[in-house]
Amino acid sequence: MQPEKSPEEYWKANDNERWNQSVYFNFYDPSQRTGCFIRVGILENLQESNNWFSFFRDGKPLFTRLNMNLPYTDKRLGEGDGLEIAGMRARSLEPMKKVHITFDERDFKVDLIWEAILPMQDAINLSAGGEDDAFAKNIAHIHMEGTCRVTGTITISTGEVIPIDGKGFRDIAVGPRNWDGLKHYRLAWPIFDNGLALVATHGQSTTGQDAYIKMAGKNGRWIAVSKVEDKNVYEADGMTLERMEWRVTDEEGDVHEFTARSLFRWTFPFDTYALTEHMMEFTLADGTKGYGLGECGFRFPWGGNGED
Repeated sequence: MQPEKSPEEYWKANDNERWNQSVYFNFYDPSQRTGCFIRVGILENLQESNNWFSFFRDGKPLFTRLNMNLPYTDKRLGEGDGLEIAGMRARSLEPMKKVHITFDERDFKVDLIWEAILPMQDAINLSAGGEDDAFAKNIAHIHMEGTCRVTGTITISTGEVIPIDGKGFRDIAVGPRNWDGLKHYRLAWPIFDNGLALVATHGQSTTGQDAYIKMAGKNGRWIAVSKVEDKNVYEADGMTLERMEWRVTDEEGDVHEFTARSLFRWTFPFDTYALTEHMMEFTLADGTKGYGLGECGFRFPWGGNGED
């Protein structure tokens, strides 16, 4: 099931103070050991927007720009010239299939294309959590996700041009974005070399309700997931991942067991909540490698990481 209107376009806010439209992009190119996390959040009722723009290589930052309380923008990814925020422009070239992201300043330049491998799918709908699901109530009514090939160039302050040919996820969300509704959550979005992709997100609300966004991409399509078994092993700080040990069972009965190790991590604050983004190297039980996002979120005052 797909929404009747493209979430790349403007959606009028309801009366929820934290109504949000957001876009998110990541990638990793193992040949260049380079990747990124990009996000734009637009909160119409608060008249604010925010963005992340974090690039890394060899486990260290290349360039980071974080703006959490910018003025509201009425621009959207799929309308006109697209979004322009804090020096970054993101524009849809083909609806829900192809996006061009550029950034051109003295110390850093980006010219990258995200082009769909698997189509974008509303993971909340496929997860069948219902309108009372903790994610649907607090994080988004619609959460479209898809895998992409990412190509182009990055130019760093030394003048070096890094050619990029990697893979990544993108997502589009529409609905409330109330991090205070979640106590903690964890996420794994691997793209494996055999073509398998997984969306596995487990959240716990402040009232103790478990909620999942989950689907599996294989054989050119997304299918539902019946079970997520997630175990994170944290570094001494309790907020960054040392490794992951997960099992995901899809609706066809296939079990995808994997471990993961961290390649890069960066923390993004949301006042009383923090998200720690990791680029992970994933390994299936048969040894197949993959790369992608590992994420964990924590509400403050500190209430544990779910493994405590």
